[in-house]
Amino acid sequence: MPTRSPQSNAISKVVLAYSGGLDTSIILQWLRTEYEADVIAFCADLGQGEDLQAIKNKAVAVGAAKVYVEDLRETFVKDYVFPMLRANAVYEGSYLLGTSIARPLIARRQIEIAQQEKAQAVSHGATGKGNDQVRFELTYTAINPDIAIIAPWREWSLQSRGELIRYARKHGIPVTATKAKPYSMDLNLFHVSYEGGILEDPWKAPPESIFQMTVSPERAPDRSRQIEIAFERGDPVAVNGRRLSPANLLDLLNRLGGQHGIGRVDLVENRYVGIKSRGVYETPGGTILHVAHRGIESLTMDREVLHLRDSLIARYAELVYYGYWFAPERVMLQKLMDEAQRGVNGTVRIKLYKGNCTVTGRRSESSLYRENLATFEEDEGYRQQDAEGFIRLNALRLAIIKSRETSRSRTTSRRKAPGSK
Repeated sequence: MPTRSPQSNAISKVVLAYSGGLDTSIILQWLRTEYEADVIAFCADLGQGEDLQAIKNKAVAVGAAKVYVEDLRETFVKDYVFPMLRANAVYEGSYLLGTSIARPLIARRQIEIAQQEKAQAVSHGATGKGNDQVRFELTYTAINPDIAIIAPWREWSLQSRGELIRYARKHGIPVTATKAKPYSMDLNLFHVSYEGGILEDPWKAPPESIFQMTVSPERAPDRSRQIEIAFERGDPVAVNGRRLSPANLLDLLNRLGGQHGIGRVDLVENRYVGIKSRGVYETPGGTILHVAHRGIESLTMDREVLHLRDSLIARYAELVYYGYWFAPERVMLQKLMDEAQRGVNGTVRIKLYKGNCTVTGRRSESSLYRENLATFEEDEGYRQQDAEGFIRLNALRLAIIKSRETSRSRTTSRRKAPGSK
């Protein structure tokens, strides 16, 4: 989607999605210089565990006219992560979408602040090669199509991390990123991702030193741990019988999963812009919830409903990954996903052991499992003789196909026989 041309407008105030890192600190200064505008910095606390007061102080020191720092952890998990988990969304079979799902929340709140502050533009620190630019800007447009969008990475002449560091030093901006640590990182309550720099060679294993949420499976405890997770309408609500808020529940599972090396993924994914990218992820709590959710679904979901829902997971995950959280097709799919979760209630027992997360038990008052039907022992609810007619009816089309093939083969053989005309 093309960025609007903000230079043709009178822009006196910009709301910047601000993380306190190298890129957005430089962007704050650059916006003030290039647009001669007041810059309002917005930092969303999504559980990244950083010193938010220090981030606020840094934004002020760099020149922000105003700074918003807001705790959005509960909203993030309840209204974004959990709906995605109800859909079992996984992108390309591996990625649990931890960065993807954070962007629409940040962008939506950014637009709300812009409206409140009567700002004419919003800005972000996403590069012109990545997915985040699309996620931010699709959300901006879905909520306020008239807002101007400034994407510095698509405008300025700075082209490398080294140039950014020199720019920062020239303008007295504190630098934390260096060439000795040349990879980018995104952290929130759902996951942490690493990409770029030393990770750009897909053959090289990621160094153990980068991981923050998980111990290596080799160093995990030699004894397994069992936990129980309760679900209501597809949402996790309690761990080991203790009800917790969405953010607190995920935080607890992150700690438990991290202790046992759960949730590491190393993959090469297809970005929306057409580039393949190598990413390394840690999603300990999210991995546990995916496994547990599948476990309770197996007990409570009708076969045809489950199969239909599963056929739509890849499409749903693409929409989240590409940035279409507020698009009508994602909203429509969400209603289907949530309808399928009405009976997904019960408790799952999970074993955590050296990087593995395994279902060892499940129970539910909404269960569709009937032991008297599934048993290999004598039962009264199932007539095995009925299976013969069921099989014959389902095999009928296969028999017809085989009959046609046999008939064609015989006709061909007669035509090739000696003396045939």
